[in-house]
Amino acid sequence: MPDGLGLAALLASFALYLGVLGASGTVLATRVFRLQNTRNIALWFAALGGLAALLGFSIKGAELTGSVSGLYDTEMLGLLWGTPVGTALRLCLFGLSTLIIGHFLGHVGAWISLVGSLIAISSFTQIGHIAGLENLLLQLALLVHLFAVAFWIGILIPLKRAASNPKNYEDAATLGHRFGKVATFTVPLLIVLGVMMGYQLIGSWSGVFTTSYGQVLLIKIAFVALLLGLAALNKRRYVPQLKAGDPSSAQGLVRSISLEWLVIVSVLALTAFLTTNVTLPA
Repeated sequence: MPDGLGLAALLASFALYLGVLGASGTVLATRVFRLQNTRNIALWFAALGGLAALLGFSIKGAELTGSVSGLYDTEMLGLLWGTPVGTALRLCLFGLSTLIIGHFLGHVGAWISLVGSLIAISSFTQIGHIAGLENLLLQLALLVHLFAVAFWIGILIPLKRAASNPKNYEDAATLGHRFGKVATFTVPLLIVLGVMMGYQLIGSWSGVFTTSYGQVLLIKIAFVALLLGLAALNKRRYVPQLKAGDPSSAQGLVRSISLEWLVIVSVLALTAFLTTNVTLPA
C-alpha cells in the first residue's frame, strides 16, 4: 500500500489524467463533431489538470527530500524544474493555457485549442515508464493512444447531455451514430497500441501473470473490456433504437454512459497507480 506521499502522488496523477484528457478530448470531439456549448466543460477539465500538474510537481519535490517541506522547498523544486519532470510541467501548463485561450478567440481559436491539447497530452511522454525506455516509437504510440482515450472521454458528457433531454434525442442519436463510426477505427488502434506498450514495459508474456505490474495491468485490461462491452451495447442497441424513434432507449443510453464514466475513472485510477506506485519488472 502507498504511504501518505504515495497516496497524494496517486491522487494528483489521477486528477492530471482526468483533467488533461478530459479537456483535450472535449476540444477534439467539439472540433470533429461540431458540438456546441462545450467551452465550460473544457475549461473545468483544464483547470483540474493545471492544478493537478502543479500539485504533482510539488509532491515530487517532497518525495525526493523525504519530507513534507519538500512541497515548497524552492531549492529542490528549482533543481526539479530542470529535469524531465519540469519539462512535463511546462508542456502541460503551456498546452492547457493555450487550450483555454483558444476558447476566447472565435473560429481560429478552435484550432489554437486543438494545438494546445496536443501540447498538453505530449507532456505525458516526458515522464513515466514509457519515457524511461527512451524509445521514440513507443512515445509516439503513447501519444496516439492517449489521444484516442481523450477522444472517448470527450464525447461522453455532450452525448449524455443530449440523451437526457427529450428535445435533443435526435441529436443524441446522430452524435452516437457518428461516434460509433469513428470508434470502429479508433478502438482497435487503442487496443493494439495498449498491448504493444504493455508488452514492451513488461518484457515477456509470462511477466503479465507473475509480476505486480502485470497483475495490475490485467485488472486494467478487465475494466477496458467492460468499457468496450458498454460501448458495443450503445452502438448495437441504444443508439439504433433512439435513431429509429424509440424514446425509451434514451434512458438506457444515459445509464450506459454513466457506467462508462465509472469504468473510465477506474481505468485512470489504475493507470495512475501503475505510474506512481508500481515499479517495472527488472
